[in-house]
Amino acid sequence: MKKKILFILGTRPEAVKVAPLYQALKGHVAFEPLIALTGQHPEMADEILSFFGIVPDFKMVLNRTSFSLSEFTAECLREVNAVIEKSLPDLVFVHGDTSSTFCGALAAYYHKIPVAHLEAGLRTGDKYSPFPEEMMRKMTGSLAEYHFAPTENAKQALLKENTSAKGIFVVGNSVIDALLWTVDKIQQDNVLKEFILNDFKRLGLSEDLNHKIILVTGHRRENFGGRFEKICHAIRTLSQDHPDYHFVYPVHLNPNVQKPVNEILGGIANVHLIPPVNYPHFVYLMMSSQFILTDSGGIQEEAPTLGKPVLVMRDTTERPEAVEAHCAKLVGTDHIVQAAKSLIQDKGVYNSMSGAQNPYGNGKTAQAIVNILEDVLKISDKPL
Repeated sequence: MKKKILFILGTRPEAVKVAPLYQALKGHVAFEPLIALTGQHPEMADEILSFFGIVPDFKMVLNRTSFSLSEFTAECLREVNAVIEKSLPDLVFVHGDTSSTFCGALAAYYHKIPVAHLEAGLRTGDKYSPFPEEMMRKMTGSLAEYHFAPTENAKQALLKENTSAKGIFVVGNSVIDALLWTVDKIQQDNVLKEFILNDFKRLGLSEDLNHKIILVTGHRRENFGGRFEKICHAIRTLSQDHPDYHFVYPVHLNPNVQKPVNEILGGIANVHLIPPVNYPHFVYLMMSSQFILTDSGGIQEEAPTLGKPVLVMRDTTERPEAVEAHCAKLVGTDHIVQAAKSLIQDKGVYNSMSGAQNPYGNGKTAQAIVNILEDVLKISDKPL
């Protein structure tokens, strides 16, 4: 009988990073992978799965009027529990550090079903930075039996928390698998590329995307308020000092982001405020950019594969490997202008960062995990 593996996910980054592993398991004779969407980011997660040719098996319907963390957690836990009772999996897979991640792990634990944690071991050491992600991943780690760590640093963080070494596996990050597949698809599929370019034209990006683009993303909860205003003012200064550069900003829909961004950056000719874009569009923007300003975690992993320097607009990062490898630089909210100008004006600085090796893997993470599951679950890849 096939081993039934249930993936609990709710956000776009989770869908991106789970997709390569789901596909690898789908092609295996001994596994039956299932996808359950919590509805944390329903449209975004659906779009990603569709792009990778995946149809979710379960879609939870949550009361979207409940936006507090405690309300979402309670409702999500109840819905995940119902899916587990219906599907009766042999293993529950969760990814990263979201509310969906923690609820999936906790519900599986209540049913005494082993939990596998993809992208395990990321830590800043500050339970409020990022908030609430740092504690979500720590609590998930305490519930998991199998920890798929992207790097040796992540493994060491788990060992310091007395996690059993026999359950920790350093496998790289599956986001590189997804990224390389997407880049290849964009380069090989002229219909997709034309579709992406036409969409950008409709958004007002009518000029050739090979011009000087600085890609911007920002959405972290801990940056809301005064820190986010500093980010916007820094971008405004850079856009005025470098009118030959185009700052492309897919603006998160959260009102805490929309308000300062539109008030401070609206109406500037070389600042393009566009709606959130889907994954292949965003990959194309990364491919076309000179460098990236972000407070995102995942972009710190993806951009180095494309040779794009990353300035991280946070004071801490759970991905120190990128900083240590000089792919990324922590600039907080006070040193954005100085760091960006250095990349713009100093070719040596730019080439040093763009040429650094990505520490997060080579695109073979999914297969590595499948091989490990064969071993720990004591199954064969031969036909049943």
